[in-house]
Amino acid sequence: MNEIVEFERRISLALDRIGKGAESLHHIATAAKSNAHMPDGEHPAIAEVARLTEALEAERDVTAQLTERVRALHEKQGAAPQDEARVDTLARQLDAQGVELQRLKQSNVQLRETMQAMRDAMAKGVHDPALINKSMAAELDALRATRAAEIAELDGILSELKPLIGEGSDA
Repeated sequence: MNEIVEFERRISLALDRIGKGAESLHHIATAAKSNAHMPDGEHPAIAEVARLTEALEAERDVTAQLTERVRALHEKQGAAPQDEARVDTLARQLDAQGVELQRLKQSNVQLRETMQAMRDAMAKGVHDPALINKSMAAELDALRATRAAEIAELDGILSELKPLIGEGSDA
């Protein structure tokens, strides 16, 4: 957006310079009419008119280039809402992946603690069915969390592939 403002400012300045150049040309032409008795090659206003004409053409070229840049920037800004929607979608997917990853980490911590408790009980020769059930439940939670994290990751991949597949089928 700042670039557009800068381009518009530069275009305005160029147009001001063009206007001043045109006024100078008018004054020089008026002066040339009053000094019409001098030969063309000796008249200082002729050289000034040629110089200002070249400057005017250069300013017109610059103005055309700046106008084209502003037009291109306006076209790019038209695509900005689509990009924002895509960023929002990716942010939601990233949040979902983060939640699933956190759940996976918690399940793995619980699984490790339960497994350590089972190893300690086995080392003491104690067989605790409740500990085995707790261990199995922790392992199931870890497997579910792993699956949910993988699903979230696959959803992100699919959302990136859908536009590509859609573009290929339109062609």
